[in-house]
Amino acid sequence: MKITLIRHAETEENYLGKIQGRSNPLLNDTGRRQVLRLKNKLSALNYDLCFCSPLMRCLETSIVLVGDRTEIVRDDRLIERDMGELEGRPREEYNAFQFWNYDKNRSDYGIEPVQDLFQRCEDLLKELKEKYDDKSIMIITHYGPYRALRHLLLKHPLKGNLLDGKIDNCSCEEFEI
Repeated sequence: MKITLIRHAETEENYLGKIQGRSNPLLNDTGRRQVLRLKNKLSALNYDLCFCSPLMRCLETSIVLVGDRTEIVRDDRLIERDMGELEGRPREEYNAFQFWNYDKNRSDYGIEPVQDLFQRCEDLLKELKEKYDDKSIMIITHYGPYRALRHLLLKHPLKGNLLDGKIDNCSCEEFEI
């Protein structure tokens, strides 16, 4: 199975440095340009299915990328991590290192524990392998699920701090599994 993993394009909240969590904004103009550039890069590729978060920023990214050429399946397991009380707050108020430590699995401020995020992403991958083993799948999601899926697809050990590298809006990686 081939999986193309994509983070949604930019929203105004991304631009302003606000924590989005499960808020539901549309893409901003920069985000719309980002997704059009990515569409041009991926135009020669064909996908059997596109799985995406039900939030508008992912759905909008999906529609631009695959339009009516590929079935888009909304899946709640791809929704962004619940950021609890920090939703809408400046990004500087969020100590990501605390909340990406798999062993500590913190849920302060009502933030979804990192192990719960990984579990729902692992459940999705298991289902995809069982049902679509010979298919080419596009997955469009958010920062948190993207990071979790990437760790799972690369078979990284799930221990300690899993906050590594930067994942920009409209990031795109391909995996063969």
